[in-house]
Amino acid sequence: MWLWLVVIPLLTLFLVISLPMLRRRLLSGPIMALMQGAMPPLSQTEREALESGTVWWERELFSGRPDWSKLQNLPADTLSKEEQAFLEGPVQRLCARLDEWRIKQEEHDLPADLWEMLKQEGFFGMIIPREYGGLGFSARGHSAVITKIASRSVTAAVTVMVPNSLGPAELLMRYGTPEQQRYYLPRLANGREIPCFALTSPRAGSDAGAIPDTGVVCRGNFRGETVVGIRLNWDKRYITLAPVATLLGLAFRLYDPDNIMGNIRDLGITLALIPTQTAGVSIGTRHDPLGVPFLTGPTRGHQVFIPMSYLIGGEQGIGQGWRMLMACLSEGRGISLPALSVGAAKLAARSSGNYSRVRKQFGLAIGRFEGVQEALGRIGLNAYRMESARTLTVTILDQGERPSVAAGIVKYHLTEGMRQTINDAMDIWGGTAICRGPHNLLAHAYQAIPIGITVEGANILTRTMMIFGQGAIRAHPYLLQEMEAVTGQQPVAERVIAFDRLLWAHVGYTMMNGLRALVYGLLGNAGAAAPQGVCATERKCYQRISHWSAAFAFMSDLALARLGGSLKRRESLSALLGDALSHLYMASAILHRYSKDGSPPQDRPIMEAALEDSLLQVRQALVEVVRNFPDPVVALLMRLVVFPTGLAQRRLPQHHLHRVAILMQQSGPARERLTAGIYLGGGDEGDSMAELEAAFIATERSDEAEKRLIQWMKSRRWDPILSNGMHVPEGYLQSAVQEGVISELEAKQLDDTLERRMRVVRVDEFPAVCWLGEEVAA
Repeated sequence: MWLWLVVIPLLTLFLVISLPMLRRRLLSGPIMALMQGAMPPLSQTEREALESGTVWWERELFSGRPDWSKLQNLPADTLSKEEQAFLEGPVQRLCARLDEWRIKQEEHDLPADLWEMLKQEGFFGMIIPREYGGLGFSARGHSAVITKIASRSVTAAVTVMVPNSLGPAELLMRYGTPEQQRYYLPRLANGREIPCFALTSPRAGSDAGAIPDTGVVCRGNFRGETVVGIRLNWDKRYITLAPVATLLGLAFRLYDPDNIMGNIRDLGITLALIPTQTAGVSIGTRHDPLGVPFLTGPTRGHQVFIPMSYLIGGEQGIGQGWRMLMACLSEGRGISLPALSVGAAKLAARSSGNYSRVRKQFGLAIGRFEGVQEALGRIGLNAYRMESARTLTVTILDQGERPSVAAGIVKYHLTEGMRQTINDAMDIWGGTAICRGPHNLLAHAYQAIPIGITVEGANILTRTMMIFGQGAIRAHPYLLQEMEAVTGQQPVAERVIAFDRLLWAHVGYTMMNGLRALVYGLLGNAGAAAPQGVCATERKCYQRISHWSAAFAFMSDLALARLGGSLKRRESLSALLGDALSHLYMASAILHRYSKDGSPPQDRPIMEAALEDSLLQVRQALVEVVRNFPDPVVALLMRLVVFPTGLAQRRLPQHHLHRVAILMQQSGPARERLTAGIYLGGGDEGDSMAELEAAFIATERSDEAEKRLIQWMKSRRWDPILSNGMHVPEGYLQSAVQEGVISELEAKQLDDTLERRMRVVRVDEFPAVCWLGEEVAA
């Protein structure tokens, strides 16, 4: 009898689902009405932000079964001949002339001759097409230039990247009128105009859509004539290049209280280009961003009248400002700060690998101690992962995509990666990195860490609200269409039909992803999607990502179904799901890079460490979702399907870090590929990076002779003073030569090596009267 109590409801449900008319009336219609009531309202700015850009690989990760052929068919990350020549010519010359200590302590700005060089060589016009006098670089070329400059000077990197990121040039190229493009783009390309873009204000920081700055449509005098224009008032801050800008891009909310333009009073967010010499415009004062002296400051405007021709796109651009900004931000955020962060990470990797080999303690290179190897290995895997994510993202951009979710991922995780790599490098270098001065390679990057974390979308906001919040709607195969069906303007009957079709396809998709996650978890990823033509080892790596893609998609759907619109307010859960999506993206990037590099066996330890770390972070993020999910029944379902073997915490095995650290301390192709594209010094006397490179080469060259010398000293029971690796008493080397332990040439090389080591470990010192003119306690 009890069996019928189960069978009859199941048969009834099957019958309802099988008959479309009945299903829509009894299930789909009520569910749609429920969603309509529960869905939080979207403001116009939120809707435009969600709809900005495109999705590409993120959609594959949300599918639970990535189509790896799409990734394999991407072209390799190669630079054009012009871009390569620019890196080897003007960029190399610029880096050779940059002195970050002098810039910070004496000039508090780039020297005038370097400003002139940036203008003449076209650094400010990298993204501007050649027909307008720009360099017309690809996203990968633009990114490579910023990466190299950032490895030398954060100040110069920020100065170069801002005109090529979200700003007047990008906006004009996309939305400017032909007249605006013909006039301004050549002037921006050759530096006659220095641009800035003013968005952030004291009353609207991360909530930039709540712009308080206003423009009012009115009639006024312009060049002796009465014309319809706009009277503006604004108060902006944190505007890079504002102190020296000649052309100000401005975001404001436009009103038409007298109905001059029509019957709509609030015309929406609008953008304008304003020459800074216009009456009422105030610029010139500066902020001090943690002592990093790139030019940034406030700008204010009081009763500034401009004609309609100053609007970006002319009158057609009225009310389109937020859409314009979001579309451009989806590109710029994926290039500039990620490139700067990669430059800093590669600097940390190269310099710390060198230093760990050169610096001796207790008679050993510090890179042989496992504690140092852990930090050095983290730097290496982070640098590899960050470069992989950077190159994948710019390659996607160069295919014409505008991946807003991926841009948010790389902005957040690469700036956070910079924080971790520089902090680990500071730990390895110890006191040498603490003492500021001309010879300190790391202090400038260390000071700059919070800047990248904060600008172009604060990292806390990006992680908790944007990555998954935007990704779930844009990249999910059904969610956005379901939302449109629920909130659309069509007749209810039509919307129910559309929603019914999407809903049950969505249910099937969720169930299949749950089944995949369970089966892959129990069978060790057997049957998971992987590309054709890869070796067995790489195939397993791809299958692991496919497994976690299915798990992520399944858990995301359960969370969205149970929490609905309230997931928007549960920022901690959204952040964890965003972490999982982000590391799935970066794991895919790691394999893409390894494949495009030709799967070099020398790089495998670094690739495996970076991949393992990302997949462990995916797992841990999803574990935390289960542990913190507010509904225990749904949490149990997640736990049983995705983690059938338990929720035990797992950490990256230490041998991965040790293997990476050893590679970073040895000359070879793996080390060169890991740190390719940064400035390694020009060989000038006193260049700290060049001195460190020379000391590393000398240490490798003298390694065998040094080992023989130490063993000889120990066999004689002499105090092996050389064991500290920094000094040899007079006569020791000559005695060793006379007894045939080392050759005359080796003795000279050892002496040279020890001298170079001492140059590397020295720290700067200053007179008791410091450079600020204040007394310093002796």
